[in-house]
Amino acid sequence: MTSRGEEPRPAATSGHLYGIDALRAVAVLSVIVFHLRPHWLPGGFIGVDVFFVISGFVVTMAAAKRPVAGFAAFASAFYARRVVRIMPALVVCLVVTACVSVLLIPRAWLSDANELTALSAFFGVSNFILRTNEVNG
Repeated sequence: MTSRGEEPRPAATSGHLYGIDALRAVAVLSVIVFHLRPHWLPGGFIGVDVFFVISGFVVTMAAAKRPVAGFAAFASAFYARRVVRIMPALVVCLVVTACVSVLLIPRAWLSDANELTALSAFFGVSNFILRTNEVNG
């Protein structure tokens, strides 16, 4: 019984796979441990790849349950859901990072590339800016 007096639904009927959450947690923890103490878990960076595979699985399963209405309708609905889900966290992350950077990192340590990278992160293209700076820098 739950706190509201309802019987908990098993994972098979609710559509939620609790094992996936456990795998995500292991993937995230492996990356955290790798960053804190690389010698404790030398291959911990693999958690990033595992997390991406899990995310692909979850997104594919969710997309497979949607009715087929043509590619354009599917793509627009898919990206609209992504924006609604990801944009709030992205904006909070970028604002907090910008504030912390301004407060704690001396201007002499930064370059013009930092501002361009932050702006491009909002549009999801920061990797292109970082790669360009790496090649040219």
